[in-house]
Formats: sequence, C-alpha cells, structure tokens
Amino acid sequence: MVNIEEFKKLELRVARVKEIQDHPNADKLYVIIVDLGDRTKQIVAGIKGSYTKEELLDKQVILVDNLEPAILRGVESQGMLLAASDETGIAIVSPQRQVKLGSVVK
Repeated sequence: MVNIEEFKKLELRVARVKEIQDHPNADKLYVIIVDLGDRTKQIVAGIKGSYTKEELLDKQVILVDNLEPAILRGVESQGMLLAASDETGIAIVSPQRQVKLGSVVK
C-alpha cells in the first residue's frame, strides 16, 4: 500500500504532445516531445500499437513529471504518460477539457 504522503511525491502535470517520432530501436515505442508550458521533455512510450502519430499530435496528456530519467532501448525518457490498458489495448489518460499546460493533477 502507498500512503497519501508517498502519493503526494508524484508530480502529475498536464502536457501537450508536440512531436512524435518512431523509436529507432523498437517497433512498439514512440519518442514523444511534450510541452509543459514552461519547458519541454522527451519521453518514450509503448503506445504505438494503440495510437497513430496523427491521433497523438496536440493531444493533452497526463505526465509523471518527476520520474527519474531512464534509457529505454538507447533513448532517454524523462517522464511517463499515464495510460490504462485492457484486452482491447491502451487508453491514454487525458483531461476532459483543455486546461493550461503544466497544471497540477491532484
């Protein structure tokens, strides 16, 4: 179990997908540049089988902003998109309406 103080350590923020490229070393991964309003970040996400680049471009997403960077198949990821998955695929978590980039998700 995670207590509320541990959960509060996660910085969840609204970001907008600014650029998407195919990962050079993985068929199921995208390399995505997200805009947080005051800065951009590069993330690697395994959502290629569920979303086209056109579906993702300009989409608002929820980002774990303070995740320690990781190298995924040779490319640095500086955060993580929130998504749900079931037998039909992956669904990105996104605000129901447009909100200011960088807004804190509570």
